[in-house]
Formats: sequence, structure tokens, C-alpha cells
Amino acid sequence: APRAEPRRQTPAATSAAPTAAPQPSRCHRAPKATMKKEVCSLAFFKAVFAEFLATLIFVFFGLGSALKWPSALPTILQISIAFGLAIGTLAQALGPVSGGHINPAITLALLIGNQISLLRAVFYVAAQLVGAIAGAGILYWLAPLNARGNLAVNALNNNTTPGKAMVVELILTFQLALCIFSSTDSRRTSPVGSPALSIGLSVTLGHLVGIYFTGCSMNPARSFGPAVVMNRFSPSHWVFWVGPIVGAMLAAILYFYLLFPSSLSLHDRVAVVKGTYEPEEDWEDHREERKKTIELTAH
Repeated sequence: APRAEPRRQTPAATSAAPTAAPQPSRCHRAPKATMKKEVCSLAFFKAVFAEFLATLIFVFFGLGSALKWPSALPTILQISIAFGLAIGTLAQALGPVSGGHINPAITLALLIGNQISLLRAVFYVAAQLVGAIAGAGILYWLAPLNARGNLAVNALNNNTTPGKAMVVELILTFQLALCIFSSTDSRRTSPVGSPALSIGLSVTLGHLVGIYFTGCSMNPARSFGPAVVMNRFSPSHWVFWVGPIVGAMLAAILYFYLLFPSSLSLHDRVAVVKGTYEPEEDWEDHREERKKTIELTAH
């Protein structure tokens, strides 16, 4: 769920504001800019760990708010606010490290939107799924049997068919993804307020409506974690993957290719997916650093 990507990695940062006409963009690639270089960096592993930790915490607090305590059953409003607060808090805390995706649907949508590399997307999704299982597992261990219930495993409610449920999840995640892309777009010149708050409210909005239909997923990892821990995979489990992923991808296509397209060339777009893209300003910074190093060595 949340910010698109650390600014150094985001090609959108080299474009004009969304409200203005795209400006030409140049890109320089260092001779050793390879996929291996990105994956083997310390910053990359910090980002992957941040996605694991953020998803663990998000699932723990989200599912924890839905535990059926005998003394006080949870309300729709309580669960909705808890999920929104969790995602907003984590986007604010760990967003600067990894971009704060916390959601495989958002990660794959950013890949489609040409905002992150393929390898980063693969590692992020893996970390998110493992984090979700860990968060659900910790909650299962801590929660007493009489409150645990089914650990808030997503399921179709109120006679909702799988087809309709998929459309509901698609719409819910579509609005979330649009909110994320817009509120974290570094090209925007107009005031955006707090992206973390906007994203948290978007998640809350989705739950206020979606819980009645599907328990509200908007996030395949949120559905996958408790399903693994409880070993409860219903025949309609696919809804909580297809709906959110398709919804987020449609939002990425609309935002990054139709509403506010980037001015990057096809060659640069391929470099982004490969993880070898290096914006001009970063390349200039590296060149200055190398120049200073050479001067110090000479003295």
C-alpha cells in the first residue's frame, strides 16, 4: 500500500508536474549499472526487510482488530479505522525505506506503471507474503481460543457471488491505488497534504463498504496470511488475488499512461524494469563524487 518507490528509483521524478506538459528527459547509465548491482546493495535488502516488517505489523493489527472477544465484539467502524490507521502509520514510518507498498497488488501495479524493477517487485511480493504469514501466525499464537475465531479470513458474505465479489475488490483497490499514485507523485506541484493520511483514509473507506461483501481484502497478502495459518482456502480465494491485482493494474495504466504519462523513452523504460535506470541528477552526483575522490587521491 503506500508510496510508490524511493525517489532515486522512481523515473517519474525526472518529469514535469502532472499539470504541465511533459518535458524531455535525459538518462545516463554508468558502465556497471546492472540488475546484480541493485539486488546486491544494502539499501535493497533494507527495503525488502522493511516490506516484510511492515506487512507483518499491518496484518497483526488489522486482523487483531477483528478478533471476536466475548466481552466486546468488533464493529465495522472499529475494524475499518484500525486497518486505515495501521497502513497510514506504516506508510509514514517505513515508506522512506522501501516506498511502503505493503501490498502485492500495489507492487505489481507499480511494475506495470514502470516505476520499479522486475527483481524488486519479485522480492517485495515474496517479503510481503512471508510477512503476512508471520503477522497472522503471531496473532494466532497470542489470541485466546475463544476470541480467535477464524482469524478474520476473507470470505464472501450476504450471498455475494464470486464474480460480484471480484468486481467489488477491483473497485476498492482501484480507488486505493489511484490515491497512492497521486499522493506520492513527486511531479506534483500542488499541495498534497500528508500522503500517509490520505492512503490511510482510502483504506478505511474501502473497509467501510467492502466488509459487507467480502470482509474487504484490497490486499492479497492480507488474505493469504490468515488463510495459510488457519489452513482455510475456500474455492473463492482467487477473488482476493484477481480483484485487487486487476484493480491496481487498471489504476496504474490510467494514471501512468493516460492521465500523467512519463516522458521517458522506450529505452529508459526497459532500463527501469531491468533495474539499470539512473536518473540524470543521480548520475551527475556520482560523477561529482568520483571527481572529488580522484582529486583527493591525487593530493
